[in-house]
Amino acid sequence: MKKILIPVISILIAVVLIGGVLTNNKKKNAAKTAVASEKGGAVSVKVTPVTKNEININFSANGTFAASQDLTFLSENSGRVTRITVDEGSRVSKGQVLAYIDAEILNVGVRNAQAAYQNASKDLQRYQSSYTTGGVTLQQLDQAKLGVENASAALQESKRRLNDANIKSPINGVVNKRFIEQGAFVSPGTQLFELVDVSKLKLALTVNESQVANLKVGDQVKIKSNVFADSEFAGRVSFIAPKADNTLNFPVEVELTNNAGNVVRAGMYGTAVFEFPKQAATITIPRTAFVGSVSSNKVFVAEGTVAKERQVTAGRMFGDKVEILNGLKEGETVIASGQINLVDGTPISPIK
Repeated sequence: MKKILIPVISILIAVVLIGGVLTNNKKKNAAKTAVASEKGGAVSVKVTPVTKNEININFSANGTFAASQDLTFLSENSGRVTRITVDEGSRVSKGQVLAYIDAEILNVGVRNAQAAYQNASKDLQRYQSSYTTGGVTLQQLDQAKLGVENASAALQESKRRLNDANIKSPINGVVNKRFIEQGAFVSPGTQLFELVDVSKLKLALTVNESQVANLKVGDQVKIKSNVFADSEFAGRVSFIAPKADNTLNFPVEVELTNNAGNVVRAGMYGTAVFEFPKQAATITIPRTAFVGSVSSNKVFVAEGTVAKERQVTAGRMFGDKVEILNGLKEGETVIASGQINLVDGTPISPIK
């Protein structure tokens, strides 16, 4: 019995203590409310006048230069490398022979394909003669024609492989890496060379939604390189992503159009400077003036010593400022801070 009474008594004591604390807090809140009532119940808020301001939509974005063409060249045939004509750093042109492959195996393939084609052609001639005399059926003649077509295709393929035995550059550029040595045996898929074309570079960067709205393909852009701080390069917007990435930014590519001497190289950092014509003055307010978020399109306006709720239409965002398209007039006063304590008609004590 005693074991049961002890927990019950402990619970009763705890309830009494909690009740006392709650009662004390209630009294304090009532006292604060009474003081606030004596002062008129006004809520202190920060206000700012609604004015028209000139908008500067110029901005800059950092990115990395990338080559217009950057590919790892793979072997299409099998054979032993007999000679290499270029080394890392060599400039090459499209169609230039980079290495020679022993074509003995490929020559054998061409000869076999040629012999198979000749045999198929002779068989077709015999079937055609026999068909006129009724010696073979039409189906057999069609099979002979199909055999000639297959043999011709195989011959063309073997000749193409022989023609491609020597490794030729598919682009104009520079040999950045060489993966093979003379005497090595290569097979289809073997890495041969990494070729890079730096005659044209592109600056890859990202911009936010308010910035991308002012861009279009073909816009001229100033480009600065971190390495060549005193030089300025010309660029052109060549690509704007139609869809934002995972960070809700839009990938943009700016093509570098003047790179005399190829002084700017792929992998360097650069800055694109986007400049736009002067914009007309427009009404802007602090972003903090919105109740909740900008998407709510709701603010409070100070009318004397009373807060009035107002629906507005938000436009573009410029840093900590938001353009107002409709709902506010120049000369009004908007509440920039303290809205969390307001409802329509709440008395306020403005602090500029």
